[in-house]
Amino acid sequence: MAAESTRKSTQKSRQRTRTNQHASDTRGPEVSARTILALALPALGVLAANPLYLLLDTAVVGRLGTAQLAALAAGTTIQSTVTTQLTFLSYGTTARSSRLFGAGKRDEAIAEGVQATWVALLVGLGLATIIWLFAQPIAFALTNDHETAAQAARWMHVAAIAIPLTLIIMAGNGWMRGIQNTRLPFLLTLCGLVPGAIALPFLVQRFGLVGSAVANVLGMGITASLFLAVLIRKHDGSWAPRWAVMRDQLVLGRDLILRSLSFQISFLAAAAVAGRFGVATLAAHQILLQLWNFLTLVLDSMAIAAQTLTGASLGKGRVAEARSVGVQTTRFSVGFGVVLATIFVLFHAPLKAIFTSDDAVLSALYTPWWLLIAMILVGGVVFALDGVLLGASDAAFLRNLTIVSVLGAFLPLTLLSVVFGWGLAGIWAGHLASVVLRLVGVVVRFRGDAWARTGASTRAS
Repeated sequence: MAAESTRKSTQKSRQRTRTNQHASDTRGPEVSARTILALALPALGVLAANPLYLLLDTAVVGRLGTAQLAALAAGTTIQSTVTTQLTFLSYGTTARSSRLFGAGKRDEAIAEGVQATWVALLVGLGLATIIWLFAQPIAFALTNDHETAAQAARWMHVAAIAIPLTLIIMAGNGWMRGIQNTRLPFLLTLCGLVPGAIALPFLVQRFGLVGSAVANVLGMGITASLFLAVLIRKHDGSWAPRWAVMRDQLVLGRDLILRSLSFQISFLAAAAVAGRFGVATLAAHQILLQLWNFLTLVLDSMAIAAQTLTGASLGKGRVAEARSVGVQTTRFSVGFGVVLATIFVLFHAPLKAIFTSDDAVLSALYTPWWLLIAMILVGGVVFALDGVLLGASDAAFLRNLTIVSVLGAFLPLTLLSVVFGWGLAGIWAGHLASVVLRLVGVVVRFRGDAWARTGASTRAS
């Protein structure tokens, strides 16, 4: 009897030990704040570089006159729309390269950058050719003014050279993030940005609006050359195009492009509906949109850290570690979100005053401002888990979730705001609803196992 009791006690002890070990495995190793911030902060610098340069460009060209400023706005809108849809070259390459790096295949992770660079060159030159051929009619469709369109077309003919350069930079960011180096891309970005910014006022003074495009090409050219130089130095294998790899990159890119297009459609629809409620509402909407774009830069930097670390963990075959990355980066991202939301609550009056003193615009901002704050808080979770799922190459799920959030939440509320006269509050309620729907989707997905596919590579489908 005593022996039986002892045997059962031993079995229970072993069972508890196994349970404790399993719990430890599930939690995985903790990711330090230093590791996350070391990846996120330089990534934030890279993300912020282009918007800051565009602000300077706008200020310099604005001194030439309203016509030139309008032409620049048309040209940069077309340029940014094109390049925004191709961010898969950075995010997609990071997802693939980080897995290889995590699996101990550093050389193959770098080689992924070679193939992404080939994609950048082929796609970039194709898009640049389209811009060269159709700049005038595209600009006219946007401006509905022949003179403004002509000036915008001249700017675009020069700036189009920067399209393949921009894509090369995206590819470079992708593979370097994949090997957990975000500091060097930041430094390389500065090496091109600073000379371009210094040359900008002199080139505009000498060549007018076209000088702006020349400065853009100069800065991008320097940065792209440096990224290529680093790739040449680090890569020891073949430089030949590998069409199977490029195909997989493009399939992954397809999902990310469709996701990005969904965002673009929602923002265009929001602007169109806001315009129906008058100039003040449209102006208030533009202020909120610019603030949200800035805030997403901060949150997206955390997503990049999550993506990089998740891909590496899955490449090692460590699902528990990948989950731990998701938990830890979400905590930090939510922390950033709380800080930002608190600032927007406490300093709402002076923040609004930076952008406008018009009473009608301030009135239109009142309710949507609090909706924006709610979006910041929810976005802390959404962006972090977006990064985890991107790192897992779960792009098809993110594509579908984004489309559902736009069609199922944003567009209905936006259209209802027209029917019932909800104004800007209805539009931004739609934005908030779409973010909340994405929150539910990414949380449910993260809690499951479908995303956690291990191995050095994951073929897109």
